This record gives sequence, structure tokens and C-alpha cells, in this order.
Amino acid sequence: MTYPVLKQYLARLSGQDSTTTSIWLDADGRAQGRFFNCTMTSAFQPVRELARGGVVAYEGLARSVSAADEGLSLWRLLDHAASDDESVELDRLCRMLHAINFFRQDDNAGADLYLNVHDRLLSAVSSNHGYAFQRILDALDLPIGRIVLLLPTVTAQQGWLLSYVADNYRRNGFRFAVNAASAREGLHLLERVRPDVMRLDARGLADEAGLAGLLERAAQAGTRVVFKRMETLEALQALQRIGAASGQALLAQGFLLDVPRTALLHAGETLAAAA
Repeated sequence: MTYPVLKQYLARLSGQDSTTTSIWLDADGRAQGRFFNCTMTSAFQPVRELARGGVVAYEGLARSVSAADEGLSLWRLLDHAASDDESVELDRLCRMLHAINFFRQDDNAGADLYLNVHDRLLSAVSSNHGYAFQRILDALDLPIGRIVLLLPTVTAQQGWLLSYVADNYRRNGFRFAVNAASAREGLHLLERVRPDVMRLDARGLADEAGLAGLLERAAQAGTRVVFKRMETLEALQALQRIGAASGQALLAQGFLLDVPRTALLHAGETLAAAA
């Protein structure tokens, strides 16, 4: 591990009892946490360069820990039960767990870490978005430059809120990603909020010419485009056509390529997937 402050923090956690602290280590050294009566940990799904198969990032996902299941999404279990303040608390706990579980693994190999920001956080936090998480990263001496915050989809009426929050995160040193429902919306977001990453759903690729144009504009702006939820061969074939038309190297993420898991990929696994 190349992060000595994190290593010292993990050493302290290793002696903690799960009944007396909100974060502890399991027998395999993974950080776990508690929210309500649920024990949770991190799973990571790779974002790959489609042509070569190399991993450029991982998205951190919160999963329950239970002998009765294989790890369910915490947000699906708790979102409707939690208040706004509790959702903010869960959101921040998830990001801290993911950062610990990601950077403690030597196999992260310079990849970025994508972390979700829940939609309730946008309106529940009044100002200075990102400051609390920035302080945690600074305290653990973890590289803020390797983290991309995934902002939720907003309505047209919330456009001002997205711009305000994005500016807050940028001023606190974070890169951020936005979701676009179409090539047209993607072009609008490029102009309005200048995201570092833009994500589009690979299940809706009908406008292949428009997406090729978006990729070209995004490359000029220095914005990475990730096609998420790639789950079918039809989506893969559409992306291959879009890549050929645009001349851009495409980034993709989805169950057709990888399932989320707690351990990051070894170099050999990455090369095998690329082959």
C-alpha cells in the first residue's frame, strides 16, 4: 500500500469491535460500516476502454453484507425509509467506505474512482458541496485527483442547482460526471457545466450519428464519455459502429463486461479480458 496515513488508520480499525464503532475491518481486511441495522461494504464495477479492454476507472457501489444474500443495493433497501438528513449521512458513509476499500488495494493501478452522489444531497446540503468529503480525503492523505463524483440526473427546472453544485465540487478540487439522456442533452451539458466525465445509457443508442458528433465535441472539450449499463451484444455492436464513425476510443461499463465485486482486477485479469 502506498498511502501510509491510510495504512495507519486501517491498523487502528483492525482492533475495533463492530459493536462500538461505525466502521471496522472484516477478516479479509475490507472496511465495513453500519447504517440503521444494515451492515454494508463496497463493490467495484470497472469502466473499460472498449477496444483494448483496459480498466480506466471503477465505480464504487454500496452492498449489504449478509449470509442470506449476495449483497443487495443499500439504496434500494433504505432510500424510502431514510429522511433527507439520514440519506446525506448514508451518502457520505458510502463514499468514505469506497475510498478506503479502493485505495487499500494495490491493484487500483492508477485507475480513477467514481463515486455516486445521491439526488437528495443536492437539495439537503445548503452550501459548499464536497467540503466534508474533501476533509476526509485530506485527513487520510488520499489523492482527490483520482476521484470523480457522479452527479445525479436532474430535471430541467433543477438546471441551476446542477450548475451550483458542480461549481462547488470543482472549487473543492473534485472532478465530476453528469448523466445525459441523449446526444442533444449531452451537447447542452458540455456548454453549461463543462463536466470532466459524461455518462450515457448504452440501452438507448438509436441516434448513432448524433452520438458520434457528441464524442467529437467532448474530445475537444477534454470530457470523457462513458457508456454505462452495457448489457447486450446489440449495445456492444452499436457502440462499435459509433466508435468507428467518430474515430474515438470508447469507454464502457456494464454487466456484459464485468459484474461488481469487492476485489479489484489483477493485471492478468485485465489483459485476459482485453484479449
